[in-house]
Amino acid sequence: MSIDFSALRGVISDLDGVLWRGSEPLPHVPEFFAFLREHNIGYALATNNSMSTVTAYVDKLARAGVPAAREQIITSAVATAEYIVRHYAPGTPVYVVGQAGIREALAERGYPEDPAHAQIVVVGLDLDVTYEKLKRATLCIRAGADFIGTNGDRTFPLPEGLVPGNGSLLAAIQAATDRAPILIGKPEAAMFDIAREALGTQPEQTLGLGDRLDTDILGGQRAGLPTALVLTGITTAEEAKSSPIQATGVFADLAALQEAWSAALRV
Repeated sequence: MSIDFSALRGVISDLDGVLWRGSEPLPHVPEFFAFLREHNIGYALATNNSMSTVTAYVDKLARAGVPAAREQIITSAVATAEYIVRHYAPGTPVYVVGQAGIREALAERGYPEDPAHAQIVVVGLDLDVTYEKLKRATLCIRAGADFIGTNGDRTFPLPEGLVPGNGSLLAAIQAATDRAPILIGKPEAAMFDIAREALGTQPEQTLGLGDRLDTDILGGQRAGLPTALVLTGITTAEEAKSSPIQATGVFADLAALQEAWSAALRV
C-alpha cells in the first residue's frame, strides 16, 4: 500500500499535531506548503478544533508561513454550522458550550443563543467550562433539545502533553443526560467533503494528511481519500504499526513526506 503521488491534485491537512503543537510551530511547515504551491497542489486546512474563528486561523497560518484564504479553512465549528443550516430553520434558538469559533459560525448563519428556549445544544471545546455550563446543557437536553458535538476528540495536544478534549466534555453531558451526541467533525466524512468542494478535486486526487489515526486517517478513509500519517502529534510509530486503522503512508514528519513526494515525481 503506497501513495500515488503523481495522481494528487490537493491536500486536506489537519493543523494541531501537523503544523503546530499549541502555539509552537512544528519544523518544515513553510517549506512543505511552498512545495505544494510550486507543484500547483491545492490545499485546505481541516481541524476538529472549534475554539478559534476562521479569521484567527488565517492569521495564525500566515504567521506559520502558510498563506490561506477563509474558504480554505474548514473547522469543526464551520462544519457543525453547515450541518445545522441543513437540518434546522434559521432562527432556531441554541445553547452553546464553546468558544468564539462555534459562536461566530452559528451567529453568522442566523442561530441565536437563547438558553431558556434552546432547541439545540451545541458543544465545542471550552477552556472556560464550568459546572454551571454543563448543568445548563444537561437541563436543555433533558427538556428536549437536540445534542450536537462539534467533534469527539477525547484529548487535545499541547506542548506539555495531552489534555482533555471536547470528547471529555461530551462524555460528562452524555453521562448526565443518557443521550449520545450527534458528532460532526472528523472522523465523519463531512469535513473532508466540504474541503474537497473548496479544492475542486476528486477523492482519489486528494491526500488526507493528519497525526491521528482515529480522526484524520479514519475520516479520510471514510471519504475515500488516500491518507498520510505524520508522527509529530498524537499517534506513535508503535500505534501506527499495530492499529487496525492503517494510513496509506506513514512519515516521521512533513520533511519526510515532502522527500518521498519529490522522489516520486522525479521517477
